[in-house]
Amino acid sequence: MEDVTKITETTLAPPLLLERRIRQRQPKATVLKSKLKQSMTCSVPRVRSTLTGFFPVVRWLPKYKLREYVWGDVMSGLIIGIILVPQAIAYCLLAGVEPIYGLYTSFYANIIYFLMGTSRHVSVGIFSLMSLMVGQVVDKEMFLAGFDLNEDSTASGSDVFNVTLGTNLTAGKLHSVELMGVQCGKDCYSISIASALTFLAGIYQVMMAVFRLGFVSVYLSAPMLDGFATGASFTILTVQAKYLLGLKIARHQGYGTVAVTWINIFINIHKTNLCDLITSAICISVLVAGKEIQERYKNRLKIPLPTELIVVAGATLASHFGELNSRYSSSVSGHIPTGFIPPQVPNFGLVSRLALDAIPLAVISFAFTVSLSEMFAKKNGYTVRPNQEMLAIGFCNIIPSFFHCFTTSAALAKTMVKDSTGCQTQVSSLISALVVLLVLLFFAPFFYDLQKCVLACIIIVSLRGALRKFKDVPAKWRASRNDAIVWLVTMSATALISVEMGLLVGIVFSMICVIFKTQKPKVSLLGRANDTDLYEDMDEYKNLIPPPRVQVFRFQAPLYYANKDSFLKSLYKAVGVEPFLEMTIRRKAEKKAKDMSLKQAKANGDRNNGEVVIGLSQRELDFHTIVLDCSAIPFIDSTGMAAFKGLVKEYKEIGVSVLLANCNTSVIDTLQKGQFFGKNDKDMSSLLFHTVHAAVLQANSTFAAAETKLEVV
Repeated sequence: MEDVTKITETTLAPPLLLERRIRQRQPKATVLKSKLKQSMTCSVPRVRSTLTGFFPVVRWLPKYKLREYVWGDVMSGLIIGIILVPQAIAYCLLAGVEPIYGLYTSFYANIIYFLMGTSRHVSVGIFSLMSLMVGQVVDKEMFLAGFDLNEDSTASGSDVFNVTLGTNLTAGKLHSVELMGVQCGKDCYSISIASALTFLAGIYQVMMAVFRLGFVSVYLSAPMLDGFATGASFTILTVQAKYLLGLKIARHQGYGTVAVTWINIFINIHKTNLCDLITSAICISVLVAGKEIQERYKNRLKIPLPTELIVVAGATLASHFGELNSRYSSSVSGHIPTGFIPPQVPNFGLVSRLALDAIPLAVISFAFTVSLSEMFAKKNGYTVRPNQEMLAIGFCNIIPSFFHCFTTSAALAKTMVKDSTGCQTQVSSLISALVVLLVLLFFAPFFYDLQKCVLACIIIVSLRGALRKFKDVPAKWRASRNDAIVWLVTMSATALISVEMGLLVGIVFSMICVIFKTQKPKVSLLGRANDTDLYEDMDEYKNLIPPPRVQVFRFQAPLYYANKDSFLKSLYKAVGVEPFLEMTIRRKAEKKAKDMSLKQAKANGDRNNGEVVIGLSQRELDFHTIVLDCSAIPFIDSTGMAAFKGLVKEYKEIGVSVLLANCNTSVIDTLQKGQFFGKNDKDMSSLLFHTVHAAVLQANSTFAAAETKLEVV
């Protein structure tokens, strides 16, 4: 009682209530009309600003510092171009199209991003994950169209070129379908699917930029993306394994590609082509050794070792002069024509069938591009415009789809190479495009004898970074079990089910983990630190004193419909009193006391004794007030507000007050709209406090005043 009196002596003044600013919001119709008027106005400065914003190259190219930038841009551009050529040819194995289309894709993507991109370092072009996802859709549609997916059924290179132009030279020999009024063979149909898919993905990305839907990327957490990339790497490794052994196995359609493919490989292991196996072993050894040397001596080596180009050149020469295709039936790339194919409008008849397949491609492509551009912008001290990046990658897909290309994205490995080789601007992308152009115009036929197993080796060795993520799992587990579980679940679903399902499972599971965290948040009772006004968790800090006859409760999560029950249960458990049970206990005690008093009254003839006994049977609690510290509650919904109302009402019935402290303005606005503080907020000053200490002081002051009044009466 002395503690209560001491506290009340300092609380003679009424509790402080801050005055909210009055914000007059304009009607939505007026705001919309103003924005439309502003957007529809046309002037020379506005047109100039729009064009320079759409093509950022117009802004930075005139300011290009030739002496300072040119050497780094030329070197990084040449190196990326040298890396691009073998990778562009190799990744076509994943995409299920001919090698020439990979070169087209790399060429056009670099040119368009040079014009529209805002990042100085990002390398946009062919990417293994995008190629895999395109290849899965291509194979699915080819299978549904009745094409034989075995390697042996592929048309020769010269036929591929002419069929793509619309001349059906393989009619009567191989299966074909009618496409836009022309009979289309296997290779023609595959690139038609890939182009239509790419066009759709680009349209989705531009729509996301126009409607400012970049927030979608926030649902792609870093652990989920890492797990997705690692799981997809398993699928890529599995799909390419047959080329290492020289096996002719069609790609599995549907779920469980990894498991089914490995089963088929072991069933057909006796058909292994020894020439391909030996070539694969040599190429992998050389590629891995080159990567290890590069990593070990990266500080001494000013430029990366062109290991892929060396392997491709050496393997092509060995295959050509050793006649490995004719002697040992080793699969080779075949004829790669020079020059460009005339542009062709994507087949809109395929759009309805590919509409859903293009969604994950669009989301993953822009997510990787935006995240990489922001990452390297921060590293090098400049800014990028995420919305313009989405537009840039969208048009890197839309425009090339008219030129027989497939989906592109920013690639981490090539971007890191550009950054480490002195890249300063996107002029380096222009140089890389020129390198690819030289191959397209002059050197493409020289890759005729390049074995497919060599291309598979390049792809598999490039997966080392993603597969090494397994080393980081213990560290992830120690840092955050939740992130580690998200990584493992996403990786497993991607590898064991399918790439698309892995992406969906990863997103959904990440959200479920967040929801689970809000359903089982940390709760605590707070105590006071010595004679200060600081209140903290008594389980986490030492030497805290609980305020006399007041329970201070903190709930560290938003309060909404999904965790309302968890909030109530945790509060009842923490304070040790559940209002309904307390009322039940009291009623039973009253009934029992009343029965006993009636018996005694009958025996003694005293009719008033019962009332005295009932009054004496009321149980006194250890506390008279509960203060809810709302500092860790970012928002509440109508269900959470109803929970607050119920608490105030139920605890009032057993003589306990419920006060709120540290509420943010969002929570206060919700409570006011629901009339939690009564009509015209008349009870606001008695229920809401800006600090826990103010609430505790007011609670003890009110209780002491009530006690004094009772004593006087």
